[in-house]
Amino acid sequence: MGRLAAMIDTDARDATRVAEIGKYRVLTEPPRPDLLALVEVAAQVAQVPMATINLITDTEQVQVATHGFDASVCLREDSMCNVVLHDGAPVVVPDASVDERFRDNPFVTGVLGDVRFYATHQLRTPEGVVIGTLCVFDTVPRELTDEQAHALVGLADRVVDLLELELRTRELKRSNEQLAAFAGQVSHDLRNPLTAVTMSLDLIGDGLGPHDARSPLVQRALSGTERMQSLIDDLLAYARVGAELQRVPVDLAAVLSDVRDDLAAPLADATVVAGELPTVTGDPVQLRAVVQNLVANAAKFTRPGEPPYVEIDGTRIDDGWRIEVCDRGPGIPEDQRDRVFEPLARIDEEVEGSGIGLSTCRRIIEAHGGRIGLADAPYGGTCAWFEVPD
Repeated sequence: MGRLAAMIDTDARDATRVAEIGKYRVLTEPPRPDLLALVEVAAQVAQVPMATINLITDTEQVQVATHGFDASVCLREDSMCNVVLHDGAPVVVPDASVDERFRDNPFVTGVLGDVRFYATHQLRTPEGVVIGTLCVFDTVPRELTDEQAHALVGLADRVVDLLELELRTRELKRSNEQLAAFAGQVSHDLRNPLTAVTMSLDLIGDGLGPHDARSPLVQRALSGTERMQSLIDDLLAYARVGAELQRVPVDLAAVLSDVRDDLAAPLADATVVAGELPTVTGDPVQLRAVVQNLVANAAKFTRPGEPPYVEIDGTRIDDGWRIEVCDRGPGIPEDQRDRVFEPLARIDEEVEGSGIGLSTCRRIIEAHGGRIGLADAPYGGTCAWFEVPD
């Protein structure tokens, strides 16, 4: 009964390991450059000619990245790493030909290889599942210092970090795609009934006299539908970001001129100072949306009793351009500057807006490979800035 229980436990552990390996999608993909670079570092640290990352399934050992030799697949029963797969500490073998665990192994006897020096450490996922090993080896006996053994442990941890990073990036991308699809579908579903409500309110308003007691209520309802329509439009814009970008030269000076025409009413009393704006590479529609959002925000946030003041300028940076749109409003506390880029986040509830504009700007700029943020303006207020690469 004890033997049967052990076999069941082994089978369950193998199934868990195979499932964990499957999440990383490395067995069926070409060798990843980051993993190849890491095994090269491992070989250099250990001062040996060969290194590999092995993932061990229920039946095979798969070398997913190697240095110093070509990757291959072997039976799990032939794997040296399988013998010590669950040893918690680094395994260091100066000469495998005289080690009873490995002296008859085909990688030592000459059938599959002529390994003498061998050192390995397990790859353990955040869930505690051992999925394989990072190992270094040589065809001649040698030793490994304590510092080198410690470095091998650190590099094994970095292997898992790289696998996890790619997994989380893939999951985040899928989540963002699902969120965008959801926002687009909800916006579409809300548009038709909202249009019907607006039309009905317009008809009711047309049938009422200017002094009818219900006129203010109808007007308030119409204002509410307009705000809801604006929110739906913002949601749709947010959902559409991430589609394939059209990358063409975009004259930001011409973009600003068009934006000023579109924002003629909000900018009627504003002072707008524009510096030299460059021509950048990007999607003209989406970059215009960014500029319009930032200029509109700058016009909204003013100090009591003062007209809007908007200053926009461009500065050359190492690998692209930095554009700044500054106001002379009350400013945004430093601890709130990242939060305002989250969907539906608002700092001042008295200022009109859906709280989606800046989050859309972030999605657009990041889709262009750039960055966006907020800083203090020179004369008080806030500078919204974004950077786009060449």
